Formats: sequence, structure tokens, C-alpha cells
Amino acid sequence: MRNRTMPQKFLPIYPMRSAVPVIIVGAGPAGLFCALRCIERGLRPIVLERGKDVRARRRDLAAINKSHIVDPDSNYCFGEGGAGTYSDGKLYTRSHKRGDIEGVLRTLVAYGASTDILIDAHPHIGTNKLPGIITAMREAINQAGGEVRFNSRVDDLLMHRVAVLGVRLADGTEIQARATVLATGHSARDVFRLLAAKGIRIERKDFALGVRVEHPQSIIDRAQYHCDARDPYLPPASYSMVQQVDGLGVYSFCMCPGGIIAPCATAQDEVVTNGWSPSKRNNPFANSGIVVPITPAEARSRPFDGSDPLWGMHYQRGVEHAAWNAGGRSQTAPAQRLEDFIQGRASIDLPECSYPPGIVPCRIDELLPDEVSSRLRKGFIAFGEKMRGYRTNEAVVVAVESRTSSPVRVPRDPVSMQHYTTEGLYPCGEGAGYAGGIVSAAMDGQRVAEAIAVSYAVRA
Repeated sequence: MRNRTMPQKFLPIYPMRSAVPVIIVGAGPAGLFCALRCIERGLRPIVLERGKDVRARRRDLAAINKSHIVDPDSNYCFGEGGAGTYSDGKLYTRSHKRGDIEGVLRTLVAYGASTDILIDAHPHIGTNKLPGIITAMREAINQAGGEVRFNSRVDDLLMHRVAVLGVRLADGTEIQARATVLATGHSARDVFRLLAAKGIRIERKDFALGVRVEHPQSIIDRAQYHCDARDPYLPPASYSMVQQVDGLGVYSFCMCPGGIIAPCATAQDEVVTNGWSPSKRNNPFANSGIVVPITPAEARSRPFDGSDPLWGMHYQRGVEHAAWNAGGRSQTAPAQRLEDFIQGRASIDLPECSYPPGIVPCRIDELLPDEVSSRLRKGFIAFGEKMRGYRTNEAVVVAVESRTSSPVRVPRDPVSMQHYTTEGLYPCGEGAGYAGGIVSAAMDGQRVAEAIAVSYAVRA
């Protein structure tokens, strides 16, 4: 009987030359876990990642932080491990009916994560630990007979009538396979445009947009622990809040105690924020996305075109570009003190902030669309009533938090996992609209691999 206390680290090695190839576009959690499961089922995964390996990727992140240069293929969103590698490694999920959560956690432990994630109520790896885990996964895929290719952006789909037969890369290389998995993440706008241009059905999906709010960690500690100073044996405090405002929720997203606000733009002329924490969560600030849902019925700033499935993407992009203009046309982010945002007044100066490229004073309450800023203002007032000390001008609001999820869904059959009308195309993970975090994306990758294995009746 297999020992269930620790997972199996090494994958079975099969004669892969004659195995059925599966193209997997994207090496985020959905793509990597799809590849691991493909190998377990006797399929040969060919993982195509537009960005660089996790080590080389760090140089491009440094270029964003220091020189404000955004490589459109290698940044906080694109590259080995996807956005999850540099967005904290939070593993909590409510998707208990979508797959084997414990199995995903055990796999992560097998490749280097702490066993603490198996017992913690809100497991967390830490951005500093994830690169080693991702590297170990890639090495296992290669050693087992699969393949992971970097700097391999997919620019076209090879099609015959209503079937996808493979892909064409940016350098002209063509790769053919009976199954192509799209695990490209929520920020691959060129892929959404490609699908639309090919006449492949995609759908608009609601998403959320707002800001990052950063407090000194000591304020959150005092509010949550009800003491003047946190005991060193207690972890940095976090929070989770939601408030109904005018019929829609205003809620915290990806809260990072002891964390850092990260620049997550995927194009030079946009500003996008996210947050992450190291494994020890020992930075002096606490940040969280505070966002509101974006629906066509509420979006007064951009008229809804019901025939355009990319409407949400255009809305998202427009706000990010406005933040870039307001920040001085660089990765410097526009910012405003929290109480000043609530009161609708300019901030004369700004507090210290963890965002590496820096922040500049801006009327964010005027920068954001009114349907966003008005709800955020009411939400902040309510949060201040719920958490003592939350509403303070020591906190800073940083724009813009816009990549909470994909604004597009790529529809698929729930059993075969194939696109409804396009044979051989398997939408997968967060970018296709079927996941919302590392664990749910990983489970979706596994489900897609299982469906492909069943379709081709390969080794169980």
C-alpha cells in the first residue's frame, strides 16, 4: 500500500517517443499540473511558455522595478510558473468539488513546499520559496520524457475546418498534436484576440477592479489582536472583508500580511498592481486588493457592446492605461492617502510604500470610473466601522488592481473539456474562466489531462 503521508516525487518514465503528444500553452499552475498528470496517464506533454525560465525571469522583474521596462513576454504575469510564482503562493480555495485539493498540496510538498501546507487552515508557500518548487516540477517533466520550452510564444493555431491541429510559434515553428490545451492565464490578451480573429467562440465574463490598499502591518495587528504590540509568536495579522454597496459587493482580494505591492503590467503603457508576501511575512506593511465587480449594467464609463466578447478586456485595459498616464507614463503608480480618497481631496504628500517603482500623488477617486470609485468610498467607510484603525491617512491607496480574474471565458463541454465547437482545443485554468488561484487552476489542469487521456484511451 502506498504511503499517503508523503507524495511520490518522481514521475513514471514511459517510452515517450511513441506516446500521444499534447500541446500545453502556458507553464502556470494549470499548465504544469496538466503536464504532470499527462505523464502519469502516458501522454507526452509539450509545454510552450512565452516567457523565460524562473531564474532568467528575475532579471526582467528587476528591470520593471528599477528601470520601469516591461518585457511583454517576461514579467510578473508571464514566464515559468505564471502569475502565481510571484503573487504569494496562497493555496486556500473554496473549490472543494472541483478536484483533489489534498492531492495538489501533496504534490507541492513533493517538489519542495513545507509540509505545513498540509495542515494549515490557510496554507501559504511564499514567493521566495515558489521558484525552487516550480524548477523541480519542470525538471521532473523533462526527466520523465515530457518537454518544456521557453521563449515560445504561440502566435497562431493550425486549423482544418473546425479542428485545431497544432500551433505556430512567433519564430515560425509549427508543432502538431491532436490536443492543444490553452492554459495561458488571465492576462494573455493576444490569445483572446487570436481566438476572436479565428472565429472561435469566446464569451464576455464579469470580473472585478479596484485598488491596492497598504497599511503599516502594526495597524492591522492592533486591530485584529486587540493589543498595542503583536506577540512575536503570533503571525502578522490579516483580514478579509466584504460590504454590499448599491447592490454589489466591495471586497478584499489577495490580502498580503507582511507583504509587498508588485508591478504586474504586461505592456509598457499600463500600470497594474498585485501583492505578495515572503514565506515569513516579515515586511513592515500589509496590503490587499479592494475591488468591486464590473458588469455591463453598472459600467457607465464605457458603453456596453453586446456583440463584443472582449468588452471587459477593453474596459480593463482602459483603466490601466489611464493609471499609466497619471503615474507619469512610467511604472510609477498613482496613489492617494486612504482618508483623502474617502473625503475626495488631494494628498499633499504620501506615506512610505512597498511598491518598488515608486508612487506619486494623484486623485485616484477621480482617476477611476465613477462606478468604481463611488463604491470603493462607501466600502472603505464600512470597513472602517468594522475594523478599528482601518480608516486612517497612514494607509495609502495605490492604483490599479485590475487582474483579479479573466474578463473572458472560453466555453467548453463539462465532460469532454473540449471547446464546444472546436475539436482538439481544451480551454483550461484561470485564463479560460475556470479557476481562481493556484490550487483551483492546478486541479483544472489535472481534469483536462484526465479528459484527454479518456478521449484517447491511453494508459490509466
